[in-house]
Amino acid sequence: MKCPFCQAENTKVIDSRPAEDNNSIRRRRECDVCGKRFTTYEKVETIPLIVIKKDNNREPYDRDKIESGIIRSCHKRPVSADKIKEIVDDIETVIFNLEEKEIPTSTIGSIVMDKLKDIDAVAYVRFASVYREFKDVNTFMDELKKLLKN
Repeated sequence: MKCPFCQAENTKVIDSRPAEDNNSIRRRRECDVCGKRFTTYEKVETIPLIVIKKDNNREPYDRDKIESGIIRSCHKRPVSADKIKEIVDDIETVIFNLEEKEIPTSTIGSIVMDKLKDIDAVAYVRFASVYREFKDVNTFMDELKKLLKN
């Protein structure tokens, strides 16, 4: 890190701590040449994620949409708010680990269904019925049969 005072290349970190927003690191530095101190902030660079909808429209990724879909699926089910937050965090981790700039809703839906399948079968079927747009009882029954096989 270059010293903002004398432009020297050698500086050392004398203190590091999370910044007030908890999304960055505050570093107190000291220049080896002039001895002056200054503060820098380090933040993870995130890739702006675009979601490709079924009709090929694109919109910015919105965590709240995933969360609200899961909350609706888990309505009156024995799934705590903390568990829902944990599921959404896990889903988001999987999505961002794909390191794609654009992701189809079909991929997101599959990830959500995989997580819900392990948590609550009824919530999984509720989500699948909306996500897969079941047109009749037969397609609904096919999905139930798949679930029962596993």
